[in-house]
Amino acid sequence: MAFKGAGVSFSRKSYRLTSDAEKSRVTGIVQEKLLNDYLHRIFSSPDHAPTAATSRKSLNFQNLPEHLDQLLHVDNEDEENQGQVEGRLGPSTVVLDHTSGFEGLLLVDDDLLGVIGHSNFGTIRSTTCVYKGKWVYEVLISSQGLMQIGWCTINCRFNQEEGVGDTHNSYAYDGNRVRKWNVTTTNYGKAWAAGDIVSCLIDLDDGTLSFCLNGVSLGTAFENFSRGLGMAYFPAISLSFKESVAFNFGSRPLRYPVTGYRPLQDPPRADLVRAQKLLGCFQAVLSVELDPVEGRLVEKESSHWQLQGQPTVLLTLTHIFHRFAPLLRKVYLVEAVLMNFLLGIVEVGTPTKAQSVVRQVLDLLWLFMEDYEVQDCLKQLMMSLLRLYRFSPIVPDLGLQIHHLRLTVAILKHEKSRKFLLSNVLFDVLRSVVFFYIKSPLRVEEAGLQELIPTTWWPHRSCREGKESKDVKDESPEERLRRRAYERGCQRLKKRIEVVEELQVQILKLLLNNKDDNGGEASRYIFLTKFRKFLQENASGRGNMPMLCPPEYMVCFLHRLISALRYYWDEYKASNCRASFSEEAYIPPQIFYNGKVDYFDLQRLGGLLSHLRKTLKDDLASRANILIDPLELQAATMDDLDEDEEPASAAAAAPPQRPMQALAVGGALPLPRPGWLSSPTLGRANRFLSTAAVSLMTPRRPLSTSEKVKVRTLSAEQRTREDIEGNHWNEGLLLGRPPEEPEQPLTENSLLEVLDGVVIMYNLSVHQQLGKMVGVSDDVNEYAMALRDTEDKLHRCPKWRKDILAELTKSQKVFSEKLDHLSRRLAWVHATVYSQEKMLDIYWLLRVCLRTIEHGDRTGPLFAFMPEFYLSVAINSYSALKNYFGPVHSMEELPGYEETLTRLAAILAKHFADTRIVGTDIRDSLMQALASYVCYPHSLRAVERIPEEQRIAMVRSLLAPYEQRPWAQTNWILVRLWRGCGFGYRYTRLPHLLKTKPEDANLPSLQKPCPSTLLQQHMADLLRQGPDVAPSFLNSVLNQLNWAFSEFIGMIQEIQQAAERLERNFVDSRQLKVCATCFDLSVSLLRVLEMTITLVPEIFLDWARPTSEMLLQRLAQLLNQVLNRVTAERNLFDRVVTLRLPGLESVDHYPILVAVTGILVRLLVHGPASGKERATSVLLADPCFQLRSICYLLGQPEPPAPGTALPAPDRKRFSLQSYTDYISVEELAQVEQMLAHLTSASAQAAAASLPTSEEDLCPICYAHPISAVFQPCGHKSCKACINQHLMNNKDCFFCKATIESVEDWEKAANASATSSTT
Repeated sequence: MAFKGAGVSFSRKSYRLTSDAEKSRVTGIVQEKLLNDYLHRIFSSPDHAPTAATSRKSLNFQNLPEHLDQLLHVDNEDEENQGQVEGRLGPSTVVLDHTSGFEGLLLVDDDLLGVIGHSNFGTIRSTTCVYKGKWVYEVLISSQGLMQIGWCTINCRFNQEEGVGDTHNSYAYDGNRVRKWNVTTTNYGKAWAAGDIVSCLIDLDDGTLSFCLNGVSLGTAFENFSRGLGMAYFPAISLSFKESVAFNFGSRPLRYPVTGYRPLQDPPRADLVRAQKLLGCFQAVLSVELDPVEGRLVEKESSHWQLQGQPTVLLTLTHIFHRFAPLLRKVYLVEAVLMNFLLGIVEVGTPTKAQSVVRQVLDLLWLFMEDYEVQDCLKQLMMSLLRLYRFSPIVPDLGLQIHHLRLTVAILKHEKSRKFLLSNVLFDVLRSVVFFYIKSPLRVEEAGLQELIPTTWWPHRSCREGKESKDVKDESPEERLRRRAYERGCQRLKKRIEVVEELQVQILKLLLNNKDDNGGEASRYIFLTKFRKFLQENASGRGNMPMLCPPEYMVCFLHRLISALRYYWDEYKASNCRASFSEEAYIPPQIFYNGKVDYFDLQRLGGLLSHLRKTLKDDLASRANILIDPLELQAATMDDLDEDEEPASAAAAAPPQRPMQALAVGGALPLPRPGWLSSPTLGRANRFLSTAAVSLMTPRRPLSTSEKVKVRTLSAEQRTREDIEGNHWNEGLLLGRPPEEPEQPLTENSLLEVLDGVVIMYNLSVHQQLGKMVGVSDDVNEYAMALRDTEDKLHRCPKWRKDILAELTKSQKVFSEKLDHLSRRLAWVHATVYSQEKMLDIYWLLRVCLRTIEHGDRTGPLFAFMPEFYLSVAINSYSALKNYFGPVHSMEELPGYEETLTRLAAILAKHFADTRIVGTDIRDSLMQALASYVCYPHSLRAVERIPEEQRIAMVRSLLAPYEQRPWAQTNWILVRLWRGCGFGYRYTRLPHLLKTKPEDANLPSLQKPCPSTLLQQHMADLLRQGPDVAPSFLNSVLNQLNWAFSEFIGMIQEIQQAAERLERNFVDSRQLKVCATCFDLSVSLLRVLEMTITLVPEIFLDWARPTSEMLLQRLAQLLNQVLNRVTAERNLFDRVVTLRLPGLESVDHYPILVAVTGILVRLLVHGPASGKERATSVLLADPCFQLRSICYLLGQPEPPAPGTALPAPDRKRFSLQSYTDYISVEELAQVEQMLAHLTSASAQAAAASLPTSEEDLCPICYAHPISAVFQPCGHKSCKACINQHLMNNKDCFFCKATIESVEDWEKAANASATSSTT
């Protein structure tokens, strides 16, 4: 018998189906009586009672086909019912009408049952309608957004605003808003969630329409709707953008069948009956063995049954599969018959017995069925299994998920089935990552969490930096009992989840098996190819959400993959003593440049890969013995030119085939088929890009150290096991080992590639998802605060205000119920995402990245080949451990915590200014990470523990001129090193913000001051060393201060003008944010100047230095400008501060005035006598100096008369004396001493000053007399102006000629007078 499939003829595997007595004796067929008993035992009819052996017909292999025909006979009525039936119009196979029955833009799966919205509110209906009888169809909710599901007539007209239920003769249920729709809307049903199944029922006899959610009736939704002539109703749905569902009209068994209601598509009843009977015969074979010696049948458990090559059994199975095999290719029968049979085995027996039976079944399938039949069957089986796992409800013991995973493990333990599924199904057709996801129950009552966690509890105050700030010993006895009961419930939940996680790890262990290479490629290497494509798909599709693996799936996949990876890593170490343990794992640096692993378009630290191959080809040759093929370099340069042509050429070369999807849209637009959001039916197209991975030629003989290896291009699919693992002549992935790397291998090379993929996964979406899930904990904290506030109000409320008491009691109940729900959900999140084991996984990944970066750094210029994401993952994983896993788990409890902090500190300190790193984004990330690192005591101490030369190099980089680099972050780092030492600089939050609630108390800017005297000393030493270090650094700081404060003043002028307009207007929030940022930058720059003056005052006060006087004059000028702007009476600054605009919260008098005061005190009070005089003279000589501004600091409106005591400050005015919690008595005394000194010095200077002619004043500043002349042009100015100008420009102010020298004006005048006299 021949069967045709896909245009190719296949011959069925068969044994002879006839035999005679002679051949029976020769071939070993058992004697007739035993054969008759055996066949009657196997092929007995379940409809008839067993008859006596004397009255039943004798069976043998000659009349067995006739007996089977009678056994599998189905009444003609059942056959006829497969066609058209009364009450239904349309094709017997019901699908979505993607040709004409839609409105808007929709993406429909290739089976025409799954749909995803791709426009505002698209609508689509089915191809079949009903006009009489009772009908039902099911909709699997893949996303829980805005959708309206129900029925409509062909005359309904929809648009992008009106969908099913919004017009006459259309009726819908909306579980997102919990309403029903028919032109008008009312409350109905309950909210649905992703994974729910909605049953839509219509009774056209009684005129009622109702819905069920997960098999539970929601009641009658509509009655007495229009029926009769011309009225027929189509299943229909309207859904918004990116929402997705899957329909089941009857092509698969209904999950929740309803008695009396018929699915729109008739099930294959006749085939179903035959399949069930044949399955019974098959089960009978597995439960009976022949004993030819005793001449009897032996009952046996299926798990102990074995195919021993007996011809009788072989021929019997041949007859069964001759009829069974074609049926097992049908989706409905696979799910209804084979799936239920296998699940029954798993549910009843132990895992070992179940795996034994499943293995026997799969062996028999592969033996007695054609390969294409087995492959179709396995594909449908895995699709059904994955669908069941993904959408089965969460029950308290997770029993459904456990059974589905156990069956998956049993199937994948079969080697031939595993390789087929891995090669063709798991990554190409299915969303197999779903198998590693444990979905979070949105309804805790249905998930049984109330039984698991009967007592709820939530923390009163939490701090993500570590344990809760409220000590356990401060708890009341009642709170302690509740907390302990809650923790016990969490442990019960965690143990049940661990069972599921262990099964998921088993699946990955099977996929990573590399010992099953008998007769083909081992599973691990098939997995590597598919896994790399999976990563490429997600890396290339970032920002295109339908193309991405959901991040919640990726998180679970990452943890399971780490467990399986470490298992094989340590297993290899056990048999190879020279290898390393997984605790010491890292990625060798040669993997990044030898081209064996494809990194797609991911950015390298040194820039584009093609650029690095050109610029570092000599280093590759000298350090790694690698030569870049000139053709490869030429191809790399042509990539940009060919980029636009490749898709077209690839499409032209591809053979014509049926579209992988149907596009429901007015015009045929070539939209890509979404693979992850659009896959409620679990179908997926092969969308992978055909990028070629650069690989090395495999050498066929040992290489000497001086020989070079030339690279060539290989696609990912062309790699063999030898290309990855290597052999005794070839190091595989490790080819091109630099001299800094050890010769002994870490582990199997294939595991290194898996580890590299794990790091990519974390970078793609895992970190963002970890941060997102913290929102549950934040919700608990917010509701807990609201509940406490409500309880406090209840205690304070007078008892006679019954109305207020009733409202407060109602609010208290609502908050308590919400907290009960959230605390149970939080227990689930902690068990699945933030458990101790998950934290150790992320910590292990952090340490892997640190070791990888350290080893890569040793390769010198080749470090530039490392992908940027290794540094990103190191930074982000540390942030996740510090911020996301508390307060339940603290990073301080992790093994090797101090060492890890120190190693990360060394990496940040060295690489934030590393010239080998050219990417702007990664450089900014490193700078921000270091800025955050120095904000916390533990990490700051880690910075202090790195080697001294690294600390000094870091500070030297921080002191480099601010131009041409991100100076704001650099300045922030220096400020954090000083905070806690400056004048009035010991605050965590500004005084005027104490009564407001911070958005996030864990922000680096809100940490307690923790200055570093060690790093301050390094800074002081470096500023004293070279003659150019301090001037260039301080000049850039002063330039940036001038810019930041000028920008700030300009913006608050615009804000004030907008506020004074009579018409209603709004200030742009971005402008407010920029304004506040400029103010904060001004304050931080002033603090850096304060630190510099405190640590190295001689830079400003020792005029033996050539730049000291000029720097002091510039500093005095800027300080006076700041004071005058901020302290003027009823000035612009005062008015803007009074407005208290949102976004300008940090703008206030205190932070900027105390920063200026700190600088003045250091110059005028703490300095040496000679330094005080110089600072005083420069400050008073500045034309912008006003003594009134200094008096403002102490709340004095006018300067006091000489010799009189300071009057008491006006409490309505700003005064440093009002901030006694922030400013010490000693500091206030220093301010008073400074004011007295300036008052006296100002009076003396006024008395001694002589009038100056306007012609003798500097034409630039008009504040100082002319004291310098420029050569050769001869123009003049004061020394302060020209010295400041020459710091940044060498051109003359006036004529733009190049200034060659500057001479004193008096000397130049005398010289010219002498020459004229002569």
